[in-house]
Amino acid sequence: MKDILVPTLGESVTEATVGKWYINAGESIEQDGLLVELETDKVTLEVNAPVSGTLNQIAFPKGSIVKIGDILGRMEEGAVAPKAAPQEPTKTQESKAEPTDKNPPSVKKMLAENNLAAESIPSSGKDGRLTKTDVLQFLETPSKTSTTRSETNDRAERVAMSRLRQKIAERLKNAQNTAAILTTFNEIDMSHVMDLRKRLQESFQASHGVKLGFMSFFLKACVQALKETPALNAEIDGTDIIFKHYYDLGVAVSTDRGLVVPVVRNVDELTFADIEKAIADVGTRAKDGKLEISELNGGTFSITNGGTFGSLMSTPIINPPQCGILGMHAIQNRPVAIGDKVEIRPMMYVALSYDHRLVDGKEAVTFLVRIKQMLEDPERLLLNV
Repeated sequence: MKDILVPTLGESVTEATVGKWYINAGESIEQDGLLVELETDKVTLEVNAPVSGTLNQIAFPKGSIVKIGDILGRMEEGAVAPKAAPQEPTKTQESKAEPTDKNPPSVKKMLAENNLAAESIPSSGKDGRLTKTDVLQFLETPSKTSTTRSETNDRAERVAMSRLRQKIAERLKNAQNTAAILTTFNEIDMSHVMDLRKRLQESFQASHGVKLGFMSFFLKACVQALKETPALNAEIDGTDIIFKHYYDLGVAVSTDRGLVVPVVRNVDELTFADIEKAIADVGTRAKDGKLEISELNGGTFSITNGGTFGSLMSTPIINPPQCGILGMHAIQNRPVAIGDKVEIRPMMYVALSYDHRLVDGKEAVTFLVRIKQMLEDPERLLLNV
């Protein structure tokens, strides 16, 4: 017999919720085949079969809370029994469910196990093909027919909170209860950055294979500003302060499952192209649920961009144990005084939320002013002045 154990869940994460079992007790599976998914407040983990054989016991069914080292179930090692040949799919079903290099063969199995028709699920793969993520998202979407409704009318419905949403709520409230969070604001004239992007976008993309976005400018500016205000790149540990001399910046990504903050490591050593590629990579994998736990841990400072959804102003909440988070917002043409004239400029409000236990108001304002200076005169980012 082989125990199926709850693996290490990541920094500061001690428990998870059992999501979905992909086989039933008594069924066989090849080694490394997908057995069960575990949901934490940061990411969904796949637990694979440690050996080839038969799943004899499921100790924790879907919805159970488990801790690191718990025995999820037990397997009996042995030969895998052959499976009955599936029914011949229709041409439409075959084209949607057919796996590609980026689409695991488990798609057909998932359709069969859940009695789903391929054509009933929105597909996002190449040539309209169905991906594993498509099926998972379809299964995780709450069914209105399964919710508890009012006995007297249909004006409301009750849906259980996902484990991820519960933990997000818990962590955000803990941050407010623990840290002395204040927010300071400023605005940035984005004219020069927008002009630079417009002039060099084509050649940048041709050279590096990725678009030049705004985020790389902000990450680079943050590194320089953090070097000048080290308290914002520190954390409180009991009665000690840990000053960090590296710059691993978290970039908030909104997904269907909730907000996650993958970390871009050693930003001070990366080029603009390196940063844009890293952000594109972690952003895509975050939305597909493919991030590793290690990619969500250890950030020293975070950035969130509510402007992608049209937000003009917000007060972001810090991500403990970090002491600061920068909020970007929508760019809006506004009249501003330029010398003795009034001109229309593309302006962005920015917000810095910080832990006042460690960061003084002077440091917070200084940080945000430096961000403003470097974004309004982006040549400073090249010269570190």
